[in-house]
Amino acid sequence: MSEVQDTAVVERQQKPRQQKVGRVVSDKMDKTVVVAVDYVRRHPLYNKRITRTSKFQAHDENNTCQEGDIVRIEETRPLSKHKRWIVREVVERAIKL
Repeated sequence: MSEVQDTAVVERQQKPRQQKVGRVVSDKMDKTVVVAVDYVRRHPLYNKRITRTSKFQAHDENNTCQEGDIVRIEETRPLSKHKRWIVREVVERAIKL
């Protein structure tokens, strides 16, 4: 019977972690950035496109991200009260003037 239980545990796969691409709006905290992710929805009555923004706090281990960077974040286990995301890569660097 134990073999059947072991194979059942092995067969269960974790779902792929969700990823989002957004813009860094704040890098003032240590090892944490705030990433704004825009998404478009249709208004239920008028069918007009509405752009909404969600902000996520993401873990940035080496403090490499700066304001204006475009980054890819991935969901992870809770790291603090608000942090449930981690920066996977910097897609595009911000232009410094």
